[in-house]
Amino acid sequence: MTAQTTVIMHDPTLRDGQHAVRHQLDAEQIRTYAAAVDAAGVPVVEVGHGNGIGASSLQVGRSKLSDDEMLATAREALTRSRLATLMLPGWATTADLRNAVRHGVDVVRVAAHCTEASVTERHLGVLRELGAEAQGVLLMSHMASPGELAEQCMLMVGYGAQAVCIFDSAGYYLPDDVTARITAITAAVEVPVAFHGHNNLGMAVANSVAAVAAGARTIDACARGFGAGAGNTQLEVLVAVLERYGHRTGIDLRRLADAADLAEKTLMPAPPTIDSTSLVSGLSGVFSGFKKPVLAAAESQGVHPWDIFVELGQRRVIAGQEDLILDAARTLAAQGAIR
Repeated sequence: MTAQTTVIMHDPTLRDGQHAVRHQLDAEQIRTYAAAVDAAGVPVVEVGHGNGIGASSLQVGRSKLSDDEMLATAREALTRSRLATLMLPGWATTADLRNAVRHGVDVVRVAAHCTEASVTERHLGVLRELGAEAQGVLLMSHMASPGELAEQCMLMVGYGAQAVCIFDSAGYYLPDDVTARITAITAAVEVPVAFHGHNNLGMAVANSVAAVAAGARTIDACARGFGAGAGNTQLEVLVAVLERYGHRTGIDLRRLADAADLAEKTLMPAPPTIDSTSLVSGLSGVFSGFKKPVLAAAESQGVHPWDIFVELGQRRVIAGQEDLILDAARTLAAQGAIR
């Protein structure tokens, strides 16, 4: 690992954390946390519905605030940090992108399943036309090989992505998995590479450090790990660890720690933990955000949530296929897999 590498921290607390509270963060919560991390010098703050702009719906949950309200509130609070948001083609449209940019969004991440980068072409192109920084994201990246991910990232760069990012959406990776994938991607593209970890196996910080060692220069992390399921890489811990390694983040760690304390008090019922459901989610390679709907399906059908996650993993279910959770639970109940 090269000493004195500059690492850009990308904070999706106010977006990924929405999964943990059913997308119910209010304007005061967004304003207060955004101001705190802005004061700490966090370079990029990502805001929105847990599934991105345009995603508020019965299928994945209605947010307390509209996209307009969330983005406008955060933009007003951020004086130094760049404002980012996420979109998934199919939930958001080019009209949503134009609206986000009108609200002062600096960075938009366009996300797709790890083997479907082609669906990002239109939206990445529109963002370049609008003048916002366009980034491409591959979700559930453990479901593709290092070579496949490199090819998909090359496609997104060809479409106009100015950076690419892989999400460990299920918290499935170990450090060697991250090293292989980031190494392959950085060898294939000339734009910055980012990594977004989840903590289902307790490896999010270690995986993020491995990503930096392999060439990633932007890392996602959330205050107290606030995010779906077992949570994300813990922001204040990762910044401290990176500083121990001699890397630069430009963040005031003491103020960041204060922002994390604030987040714990004001954003979340409790910090994320690795319970048995989050653990099996990671082991099965299933999207961390499925935790709450899986628990609800298990309760309604009288089956064990562990068995539902195993079944979903065998079906290779991905984010956006929430309707298959209840189907899997009913199948298990019919087979006699009663809790």
